[in-house]
Amino acid sequence: MAMYFEDFPVGFVHETGARPMPLEEIMLFARDWDPQPFHVDEAAARNTIYGGIIASGWHTLTVAFRLWYDSGLWAEASMGSPGMESIRWLKPVRPGDGLKVRAEVIESHPSASRPDRGRITVRNEVYNQHGERVAEYTGIHILKTRG
Repeated sequence: MAMYFEDFPVGFVHETGARPMPLEEIMLFARDWDPQPFHVDEAAARNTIYGGIIASGWHTLTVAFRLWYDSGLWAEASMGSPGMESIRWLKPVRPGDGLKVRAEVIESHPSASRPDRGRITVRNEVYNQHGERVAEYTGIHILKTRG
């Protein structure tokens, strides 16, 4: 079901399904984008404050964004994003964790100069399979209106 700007009022909430974080994927992402030892080297990771491999925070956010996008709710109306307002990594994501996202619209503004679009601000909370919040970020999305 295609949704547009008007379908995302302040207070709209969507929870995604879960997605696993396999060790191989964590290490592959980190080798390319965040090659710190606690992301790519199991032996070295055991000797860090984390006690083992953890996912890059950037990988966690990428997966969270993909979960929200794959919901299909706003994919057809998306016109991009001018950015994010805040990012926090709250708890390490470990191999085998399952991530899901709770997304809540916290601001919604129609464009004053372009009636074909509006802007929503969404607080995304990322949870593991134990219900622990592992990350959060606030994203801004430009969406087409129905008109």
